[in-house]
Amino acid sequence: MKIDWENLYPVDGLILDRMSFAADRALACEGIAMDCLIHVCLCDDETISGINREYRGIPSSTDVLSFPSVDYPVGQTAGSNEHLLRMEYDDQTGACFLGDIFISVPHMRKQAAEYGHAELREACYLLIHGICHLMGYDHIKPEDKERMREMEEKILSEISVSRDDQPDSVDDTLLMLAREAMKNSYSPYSSYPVGAALHCTDGRIFTGCNIENASFGLTNCAERTAMFKAVSEGARGFDVIAIAGKTKPWPCGACRQVLNEFAPDIRVIVTWEDHVEEKNLHELLPEGFGPDSM
Repeated sequence: MKIDWENLYPVDGLILDRMSFAADRALACEGIAMDCLIHVCLCDDETISGINREYRGIPSSTDVLSFPSVDYPVGQTAGSNEHLLRMEYDDQTGACFLGDIFISVPHMRKQAAEYGHAELREACYLLIHGICHLMGYDHIKPEDKERMREMEEKILSEISVSRDDQPDSVDDTLLMLAREAMKNSYSPYSSYPVGAALHCTDGRIFTGCNIENASFGLTNCAERTAMFKAVSEGARGFDVIAIAGKTKPWPCGACRQVLNEFAPDIRVIVTWEDHVEEKNLHELLPEGFGPDSM
């Protein structure tokens, strides 16, 4: 899921990372394979109160507001209406626009304290709640409310957040995302799935998995999949990459060379089973040949 963030109110970057992950899992749980885009505005109570008054005639603050771009048939949701999503495809973004979500950060923090939740969980829940509305779910009728709640809980379980969760460190988040990316591996020939999560210096995270090919030579490793996705989206600075595999998955020579092209000082963290190890790329590619060598 692509997210057009409008951060009018400060939020911890690690919470934003987990919210982005929640958005991705929401599409997966709904069974949507195409690229989608949402606009998410993180604002204060005054801003969301004004929007609530203007569009709903309710002169008060609330926690989250959603404005879907797709009008689904009664009783149906996005997963069974991909033809309607395609009508919202935008060439400039390369994605189908689902709609707008506004979240009041002060309201989110207040509710987290009242319910005994961590802010991370409450932030993820409000985003998931909003995305469910954008995908056609509602909670006016009891049966609709139950259906929407089931989907919300399914997505929450996918991102593994609990009442006591606090924002993870960047490394923990990357390790988690690398393990998730590993599940998407296409590795019918080696039976060796690998996942990677690459952290950009601007805060964005890109994931990738290994994708094998019958010709073998056209196989792409997880590290390069993540890197190529990031570069294609305009990212150029990178500081950490996490790699997950069945056994110790240090990057191959080709991946070390690609990493060296953009981030010769990058930290490389690998995980397998219950193990985690870390090295600097200089240790993995001593005297590496890169742009500075030209």
